[in-house]
Amino acid sequence: MIPLDPHPRPIDTLAGRGASHDVALLDKAGALDFPGLELLTGQIAAWLAGLGLRRGDRVASWLPKTRTACVLPMAAPRAGLVHVPINPMLKRAQVAHILADSSASVMVTQEARAASLEVGDVPRNCRLVLEDAFVATDATPPSSAEPEDLAAILYTSGSTGRPKGVMLSHANLWLGAISVARYLHIMPADRVLGVLPLSFDYGQNQTFSTWAAGACYAPLDYLTPRDVVKAVDRIGATTLAGVPPLWVQLLEATWPAETAARLRRLTNSGGALTPRLIVGLRERFPVADIYPMYGLTEAFRSTYLPPSLVDAHPDVMGKAIPFAEVMVTRSDGSRAAPGEAGELVHAGPLVAQGYWQDEERTALRFRDAPAWAESSGKAVWSGDTVIEGEDGLFRFVGREDEMIKSAGNRISPTEIEEAVLAGGEVAEAVALGINDERLGQAIVVVARGDGSVEPALRERLRRELPSFMQPSRYEWRESLPHNANGKLDRAVLKGEFT
Repeated sequence: MIPLDPHPRPIDTLAGRGASHDVALLDKAGALDFPGLELLTGQIAAWLAGLGLRRGDRVASWLPKTRTACVLPMAAPRAGLVHVPINPMLKRAQVAHILADSSASVMVTQEARAASLEVGDVPRNCRLVLEDAFVATDATPPSSAEPEDLAAILYTSGSTGRPKGVMLSHANLWLGAISVARYLHIMPADRVLGVLPLSFDYGQNQTFSTWAAGACYAPLDYLTPRDVVKAVDRIGATTLAGVPPLWVQLLEATWPAETAARLRRLTNSGGALTPRLIVGLRERFPVADIYPMYGLTEAFRSTYLPPSLVDAHPDVMGKAIPFAEVMVTRSDGSRAAPGEAGELVHAGPLVAQGYWQDEERTALRFRDAPAWAESSGKAVWSGDTVIEGEDGLFRFVGREDEMIKSAGNRISPTEIEEAVLAGGEVAEAVALGINDERLGQAIVVVARGDGSVEPALRERLRRELPSFMQPSRYEWRESLPHNANGKLDRAVLKGEFT
């Protein structure tokens, strides 16, 4: 098992973690071993340095999961630059916002993507550099960056407004990689299939934690769930990470038994796994350990649930990951008692440095840790309501800005959604609070389906939920919107009703 080393190093030194004979990267270009990964990291760093950039300049990338895209998160910091990955699913207006907000000096992209941009999308002081222009040169050696040096700015998906950039240091990225590799028990023999965007902290950490353990990362840009099934079989994947909507799609796909049996580790974040999804994953992937996880970009990840506890506690977020101190506070900042709902506060070295050039929002979210916390310095006050049980496990209640206030009751949309999905009538659903003169907010459920199951669904929920939690109406759709990270886009749906 990888040692739980608490001493952060420059993130670019991950390229040299594996043994010389181990495959680090497996993609369309073939297999790249760890010496090759180290060399390529240094060569791309030298190429970037040759563009005449100054230390601390931002280098954006708008790429699919090419080899360059996989290596840039290490190569840019090695060159003394700050990497700003842009989700390849984003459109020109969102790209323009990120380029302007980050004051990027360079964006590495492809010709077709560059051609989709319009006049004014690229700031005057930003150059577009095509990925194909990379020419291997002498390699830059590993950096000697300080742990607190800025290494990356990751922009949130923008589901609650315009994307904001979260500033991540070398220490944030290094300790996140070591932490995840440790508790997931990743081994050099593992092959990790990367289907998540590299601009997503969850997706980027997959590369870092895989390489920290000396294992192989295989990036995949997929169009259909069937592409994922084929890739698992083709590369012999042992590990797959996803968000709940992706698991729904993968369970609807056809899996040969021998292909499903290749997977030994399934990890989930970006939304809770419902008990029904867990049962489905257990049946489809009988030899795989399931790791439910909870995270937020501002602190990367807070909790995970060990596989041995999943069946007994399917509704639990789990316990703090290594290097994280997670606690529950009352509104006055005091410590909540076991079983008492309060705000989740995350302290420790995984806490990001704040929002890029946004002191106001940074001051709201990044505040001093409670006086009674073991960790000093800034903490992330998440805005999420959770409960810590007597067993030390955390349970999610809801986000404060998403809680439904109906007839004087505070209702978690997550609880409604779990109840709707529990019976199997529908596969995806979002519960919203919509303004109502009589109730304050009425509960509306938007679900994927044709509506024929609504009578049976209503009848079941009348038996399982109290009257004040009954949805007032259902909206049926052929498909539900997802944001660029694959999560159900609650904000888009709510905007349709407001």
